Amino acid sequence: MYCHDRINARSWAARLAGLSVAALLCLLPWTGTAQAHGSVVDPASRNYGCWLRWGSDFQNPAMAQEDPLCWQAWQADPNAMWNWNGLYRNESAGNFPAVIPDGQLCSGGRTEGGRYNALDTVGAWQTTDVADDFTVKLYDQASHGADYFRVYVTRQGFDPTTQPLTWGALDLVAETGSYGPSQEYLIPVSTSGYGGRHVVYAIWQASHMDQTYFLCSDVNFG
Repeated sequence: MYCHDRINARSWAARLAGLSVAALLCLLPWTGTAQAHGSVVDPASRNYGCWLRWGSDFQNPAMAQEDPLCWQAWQADPNAMWNWNGLYRNESAGNFPAVIPDGQLCSGGRTEGGRYNALDTVGAWQTTDVADDFTVKLYDQASHGADYFRVYVTRQGFDPTTQPLTWGALDLVAETGSYGPSQEYLIPVSTSGYGGRHVVYAIWQASHMDQTYFLCSDVNFG
């Protein structure tokens, strides 16, 4: 084979490899701005945290030992992490316990065809350290605005590593008025008497329609 033939062969191989990579990328799910919504990013919601820690390395088997709750979520439905901003229900009419049974709070009552069911799994999810006074930061890609936010913390003595999350396990610690359209909302939370591991449960009632987000974040009160 002449030199220029070898170069042409390599060129074709490179093109084929590039096409293969492009084809694989097209198969990967992702969240485009046209379908963008939002989630609590600090303290990170369960699926946002899993995406943040493992989104660029989600097939790494080390996750099973290092982050087992995220591992089971990735195995159950990777789209729960790629679509970390889509955990909502429409037309709940504010009667949330009627549409979200106990044990299903973190999945929004198994919303979106069960995409987020693995977020209800009981166990030692990775936590974010917080103080008595902390701020919930929510990122809203679509700038929906908010009629209100409600923030709950699991009562002292509740163990989220062994008990499914229920409405009766929650203490309301913050409730806001409306927020205008923005991509970032900050909700100040002031608490006392909490220590150790808890779940922060945030409810975001969007303004553009009756669309409600239900977001679990695992925290450790220092």
